[in-house]
Amino acid sequence: MNLDELIKPDNILCNVSARSKKHCLEILSELLTRFNPDIASEEVFAKLIERERLGCTCLDKGVAFPHCRISGLRKSCAALMRLTEPVDFDSSDGHSVDLIFGLMVPEELTAEDIADIEMLTTLLRDDALCARLRSASSSLNLSEALLAGQLEPVTKLKSAQQG
Repeated sequence: MNLDELIKPDNILCNVSARSKKHCLEILSELLTRFNPDIASEEVFAKLIERERLGCTCLDKGVAFPHCRISGLRKSCAALMRLTEPVDFDSSDGHSVDLIFGLMVPEELTAEDIADIEMLTTLLRDDALCARLRSASSSLNLSEALLAGQLEPVTKLKSAQQG
């Protein structure tokens, strides 16, 4: 998986002001549908809420990974937001969230989709990457930090799998 195929620079927003977890998911659903005009943001929002009801999608340490399956979607699509002020996301560690990486995937998951989700989870748990994302001052800086930081955690994961 290459992040630049999954997430477009226009789907990355820095310094987002959100009032709540629900508001974050509303903004995220609009970002995720930006390049998928056949899919309504209201549908994505409803699916994100439905997924959150199954269990919180926080990865702890201020990072959330809301995701959902969408009928009719041909390929996975992602979005990233860095909030100006953290919001309560019901995380297990009690920390509020300021980094939100959203993902919508096709209704029928392939092995590649599952591998991508696992890789993203590993990537988003990397402390060095999260520090770089938090230090970004603009959407462009946030995009650059994400794309530049994608290799380090992936390399660590592959090394661990081989060892």
